[in-house]
Amino acid sequence: MQDPASSKPKATYQDVRQLGINLNHWYAIALSREVSQKPVGMTLWEKPIVLYRDSQGKVQALDDRCPHRYVKLSRGQVVGDAIECAYHGWQISGEGECVVIPYLESHQRLPACRVRSYPVREQDGFVWVFPGDVERAEEIAPMGLPEWEHLNYIGSVTTIECEAHFSFLIENLMDMYHGHLHQSYQAWADPQLQELTQTDDRVDVLYQAQSYYRIDKIWSISQLFFPQLRRLHPEPLTVSYVYPHWASALGEDFKIYCLFCPIGLTHTRAYLLHFTSLNAFHRLHKLPVRFRRFVKDSLFGSAKGLLDGLVRQDVEMLEDEQQAYLSSVRDGQRPVQPLELNRALMSVQKLIRVQGLRD
Repeated sequence: MQDPASSKPKATYQDVRQLGINLNHWYAIALSREVSQKPVGMTLWEKPIVLYRDSQGKVQALDDRCPHRYVKLSRGQVVGDAIECAYHGWQISGEGECVVIPYLESHQRLPACRVRSYPVREQDGFVWVFPGDVERAEEIAPMGLPEWEHLNYIGSVTTIECEAHFSFLIENLMDMYHGHLHQSYQAWADPQLQELTQTDDRVDVLYQAQSYYRIDKIWSISQLFFPQLRRLHPEPLTVSYVYPHWASALGEDFKIYCLFCPIGLTHTRAYLLHFTSLNAFHRLHKLPVRFRRFVKDSLFGSAKGLLDGLVRQDVEMLEDEQQAYLSSVRDGQRPVQPLELNRALMSVQKLIRVQGLRD
């Protein structure tokens, strides 16, 4: 079977499906809990990267290849602060230098070989990697998730694995008109685009929607599961493409983020986060912090089933779009492009072009 990626047309500025990512940004490559002293291999835009925790618990990120025979370092183990290759036992430090070769003879020196190391931060429950110019890593901050630690928000997270270019996913997230697909899961209806602003770094869209998602009584969450209890009311709905990630808010009670880790032209990983606000429960705020932390931690993941349902439905649509695109390319036709009427998605494509063509 022919590899779809081998059929790709030459990249042009018009075709967002062929544009890469701007490397000079922080990408959420893993959840913090996914990284331990056992090395784990991940991929960020066709670049295999190994993550591990050193003896101090600090996360290190290196190219996932030993400088000796180029096998994956993620097959090895952590020894002190270094990662040891499974093949011959070469040890590579977190800075990417070879520090031990078990069979090095007395007259030999360690070779001056290096493995690329990446700037890495651990923040808001995620491991962030900066794959671009190291000197710019301090100039640019990862997307903040203030609700992650805030005691008034209950969080849930799920992983999106999608065999499609990342542009299909961000267009889906910015498109508030596809609620027809999510009738069993969606907490709002009848969106009306009110305002759109765009810069070279972000697209912000304000919709006016009808929502039943108001957390003002202890039983309010039951509206998610019992449609007969729902009462629609007007609520502002904002969605933002803060390149390369996405954020949304429905009124004051409902916040969602999507953190991107594009793997390649036809494969995208992302983390979808949902936060429910407890701000309306003023008595709760007066309780001891330890108890509030217990409540937050105990309820973590309570909306994961909702997120998983949304993701299943969306991924089917996105992979259909990707396959339609690839089929047109294989047939020698002009690549299929959606007949899009949503101004927000047009702005998203423009932003992807601007960012994808930057050095």
